[in-house]
Amino acid sequence: MLLLSRRKVRLETERLTLRPPVHGDFQTWASLRLQSKDYLVPWEPVWASDHLSRKAFTNRVYWAQRAVSSGTALPLFLIRREDQELVGAITLDNIRRGPAQAGTLGYWTGQPFARQGYMGEAIGAVVHHAFGKLDLSRIEAACLPENAASRGLLERSGFKYEGVAQSYLQINGRWRTHVLYASLRHDRRGKTQVGQA
Repeated sequence: MLLLSRRKVRLETERLTLRPPVHGDFQTWASLRLQSKDYLVPWEPVWASDHLSRKAFTNRVYWAQRAVSSGTALPLFLIRREDQELVGAITLDNIRRGPAQAGTLGYWTGQPFARQGYMGEAIGAVVHHAFGKLDLSRIEAACLPENAASRGLLERSGFKYEGVAQSYLQINGRWRTHVLYASLRHDRRGKTQVGQA
């Protein structure tokens, strides 16, 4: 199934180019992650001691290449077109075929670029690509219940609240309960009031 086109994945939004990470992104990525550490750590798994190392980033790039080629994940960096600045990243991971035709969405934005609509653009592009080009039927996402910004973003992006998963992921060193959302290709059910201004 279209392996060549998967290797050259490039999605365009109004302000962004979404593309897989490349080795030349290391310095920009490490700098943005370090600058945003206090902002990101409460919402992410514990960073490994070598999280910001070149070796870890090289492994990340190789994983991304293999994942895109095999169709198991779509890891993309958000590059702002006007100045080629790295804004954050979004990954459609755990792509399941067969009767599921589903994947799981994860994302992060660097603190200087938060709340400027970039991730909303990226989610819209990835969802469109997943339903149209990858023929997925369901995209799932999860976040901490108190992460009102992420919940609001998912709901504005057409995701519907589906429930709660106890001890779903280890975040910042602890097993944490998450709220679950999903976007279905042919269903737009009602929204909750969480995250609305």
